[in-house]
Amino acid sequence: MATAGEARAWARGALGGIGDSLYTPFCGNDGDDIDWDAYRTLVRYCVGDLGHPMLWCTSGIGEFWSLTIDERKCLLEVAIEEGRRCNPDVLIQACTSAMTAKDCLELTLHAQAAGADIAYIQTPMMETHGGEGVLRFFKYVAARTDIALGMFNSPSSGYVLTPAESARIYHEVPAVCATKEGAFRPQASRLLHELAPGLVLWECDKTIYRAGWLRAGIVCAAQLGTAGYLMETPQRPLLSEYWDLVLGDKLIEAMDYGRDSGLDQFDVTSVRGGPAIRADPTTSPTGVVRSSSRRRCWVCRSGPIRLPGPPRPSCRPRPRLKSRLPIVGWGSSMANRCAAVGSRRHR
Repeated sequence: MATAGEARAWARGALGGIGDSLYTPFCGNDGDDIDWDAYRTLVRYCVGDLGHPMLWCTSGIGEFWSLTIDERKCLLEVAIEEGRRCNPDVLIQACTSAMTAKDCLELTLHAQAAGADIAYIQTPMMETHGGEGVLRFFKYVAARTDIALGMFNSPSSGYVLTPAESARIYHEVPAVCATKEGAFRPQASRLLHELAPGLVLWECDKTIYRAGWLRAGIVCAAQLGTAGYLMETPQRPLLSEYWDLVLGDKLIEAMDYGRDSGLDQFDVTSVRGGPAIRADPTTSPTGVVRSSSRRRCWVCRSGPIRLPGPPRPSCRPRPRLKSRLPIVGWGSSMANRCAAVGSRRHR
């Protein structure tokens, strides 16, 4: 585990390879319980069978919003226990995001005590008042902990930090050493690197690796938190072989491999809702993962998996605004702007 003071010297060399973001296997009536045996199986599969060097715990894929504080602590502890039993050097990344600064602090202190290597804080979901509020949030947690910190910039928070805001957090909070840029904005990641070149950065849009950004030092040699265990098996380590080509700067070969192996097609069918991947029931943790959310019940079931497609656009005509009068009251300036835009559209 890196302390806050060691974080930046540690991160560049330590964060590397494929990191698996772990699902939470809910079970019981209404998903009230967690299948701990299934979770342990998943951890062993990722670290032991697939040989992935990093885990990403209790984040969005794990549906942290559905978990209690105690459940999140237990999930991290089990991941550390099982993961390091398979590989003592596995790197544990804990997502300690929470709605309140005190809950986030409690989870971060627990991650520090439990032996996690780094704690990532996703942009808080409510009332942080933009980049300034997120900066204060990070400062509050950093002042009371002694562990490496990372940012998780995701649109699921409802607010995406600008490159300037992320760079300011990096410059003013010494414990912050890495960021997961989950908004799929390569141009913003490029600017962030210019503003904070020492920040270890992962851009979730994998096409930028094919463009040579790893070679240029813009992005790091790691997939910090992915569902990589859904893309390969021990017998067909597609993602690992593809990633080895990227790390070896064999970009043309990597692109050919992604096309010929079907790895690229996984992205296409995931978006369109077609068959995505057939898990090998003899090697994959068949049926170990179930979600409290129906749209994620396809995870880790053997056989052809059909992912949910995008919502169909409505064919109903837009209603014409009946009034263009100014709207008085709270938020009137924004409401008037929306009304003006709407009226121009329907003229």
